[in-house]
Amino acid sequence: MTFLTIKKRYLVLIFILIFVLSAFLALPAIFSSVPNAQLTVVIDCGHGGIDGGSVGKTSGKDENFLNLEYGKTLKEILESYNVNVVMTRQDLNGLYDITSANKKKSDMEKRKEIILKSKANLVISIHMNSFPIRSSRGAQVFYKKGDVSSKALADSIQEIFVQTLPKARKNSEIGDYYILNCSNIPSVIVECGFLSNADEERLLITEDYKNTVCGSIFVGILNYLSKN
Repeated sequence: MTFLTIKKRYLVLIFILIFVLSAFLALPAIFSSVPNAQLTVVIDCGHGGIDGGSVGKTSGKDENFLNLEYGKTLKEILESYNVNVVMTRQDLNGLYDITSANKKKSDMEKRKEIILKSKANLVISIHMNSFPIRSSRGAQVFYKKGDVSSKALADSIQEIFVQTLPKARKNSEIGDYYILNCSNIPSVIVECGFLSNADEERLLITEDYKNTVCGSIFVGILNYLSKN
């Protein structure tokens, strides 16, 4: 897929998002940062292989599949603006050693290895949420406690979610997760919504909603870069 094809696919969405949010985004600073080919972002699509993650109650689609679809879309958007992207996984397989007795640990250690080797500026880990209380819903971003840069990134993305997504949580939250703790790179986990909520699941599996979520993450990154 060419640069122009990718850019045309998302251009309208990006400019709508930026127009809506222009009241508080410093547009000149944002666009001066976009062409920077030195910016590297790791996209970590959670789960994979034998670990399918959460499963949609209506569609039956699992988190492994959806995380990858959202990650690929975010990758296309970032690359169309000359951002270097490193994916921890690019297919439905896990990253674990198949001979390992503890495949979860093996998988997470491989993700850490990729992140550290990338020397990235930012890490965005994509997930879908689930909770026994079916009414729970809303996209939310998590960051490591005490990490000022990661909190700033999480807040910047959450701020955009509140403007663009129905029922998004109002605030980002502290999270104690391996992917947030494994490096000193500003890192966030983006829970795109709840597969356990039937209404939100119906949105999460659509192309339009996926593009809106990923476009919002992109604008959130620009929001962060304009301030840091």
